[in-house]
Amino acid sequence: MNLRQYTYFDYVLFLAVAFLSTIGILFIYSSGINSTGDSVSNEYIKQIVWALSGLILMVAITFVDFRRVADRTFLMFAIALGILLYTRIFGRYVNGAKSWIGIGDYGIQPSEFMKLVYVLFLAYYLDTSVRNESDFRRFIKSGLIMGAPMLLILSQPDLGTASVYFPIFLAMCFMAGIPLRYLGMVFFGGILTIVFTVFPLWQTAIFKSDFPIVGVLTNIRFFLIVLFALSSVTVLALIGRLTFKARYYYWIAYVTGIIAASLVLAKGASHVLKDYQIMRLIVFLDPNVDPLGSGWNIIQSITAIGSGGPFGLGFLKGTQSHYRFLPQQSTDFIFSILSEEWGFLGGFAVFALYGAILFRGIVIMKKTENSFSVLVATGIVAMFFFHFIVNIGMVMGIMPITGIPLLFLSYGGSSLWTAMLATGILMSINLRRLSH
Repeated sequence: MNLRQYTYFDYVLFLAVAFLSTIGILFIYSSGINSTGDSVSNEYIKQIVWALSGLILMVAITFVDFRRVADRTFLMFAIALGILLYTRIFGRYVNGAKSWIGIGDYGIQPSEFMKLVYVLFLAYYLDTSVRNESDFRRFIKSGLIMGAPMLLILSQPDLGTASVYFPIFLAMCFMAGIPLRYLGMVFFGGILTIVFTVFPLWQTAIFKSDFPIVGVLTNIRFFLIVLFALSSVTVLALIGRLTFKARYYYWIAYVTGIIAASLVLAKGASHVLKDYQIMRLIVFLDPNVDPLGSGWNIIQSITAIGSGGPFGLGFLKGTQSHYRFLPQQSTDFIFSILSEEWGFLGGFAVFALYGAILFRGIVIMKKTENSFSVLVATGIVAMFFFHFIVNIGMVMGIMPITGIPLLFLSYGGSSLWTAMLATGILMSINLRRLSH
């Protein structure tokens, strides 16, 4: 690398991450202040250590050509899967999920770091398979690459972290030229799986009346009959497609196959996920169905955001957090505290900084000439966007509570380091954007 390439150092990305991390530390400190003004938590001290060390790692990664390890990403992926399996068996429970390993108070969440390894390996596979494998074969193998870590994380069970792998897969496969009809299977199948999973509890909690179709999901006999019928139609339609070459047979098999697969996945999810996790997917429709349980967080979060007004109540002057109305206020609901104390203007500042990160990520994707780097950048941008849109939607009550942190702001070393390492890779790509 020559000196001229060092002029491509992305100061916008660096400053946006530094500002967001600083804001995060301020409000993690605020979340630890009680109603009498005393600090009852040292989380902000840990966050300062993680932020400073993360920034050093981010800059260090920037000046390393990560493409040199592209052919070792399978080994990295296999080791990361092994660590996830170890975590599932020997890890410790935090917030209802066995997703942490460590000693004493010190630990890491491997599923966070796995997101970055997953992006690197999926990018390597999609890049190297484009010339010698069919689109369908690439789609199936990419799905297996996504499915392996997702299933291990779902078994913890950690629905929020597992869900992040889904948009990364769609974005990277789209950029790699996988046909939309294949990606539609994953997208619509995922949506139907969620609907079928929450339907039984939705009937009881909100509709409060029997829905005949729900019997398919709760009665094993009806379930098997419907599954057999859908599978039979799918097979017959595929035979019709091969025999008569009529395109409508393909689409019949396409639709019935997606529905059948979604029913099976929903049945599996209902056994893996806890009732409270499924209830979180329901209460965003009507938090008042369980105002003192699953709906409590959303109600208190909306109250905090609304009370902030245009300019906020002032730093350290919020009530929802200091009177401990907001559970997990330093992690999932950090934006609620910020909005209460800094108001609309504070929220807008966070939006602007995230907008700068996403904009720079897209620009880097467009200007990079190396296809592997483009796919890696795509996965990272998709990860950042999904974390941002879901967390903000969650605290505003327009999306389900899934336990996804707001990267760079929420308390947590694993998520912060993962985000900073990912940013370092983006900056590394930008530094070498003209080299193949």
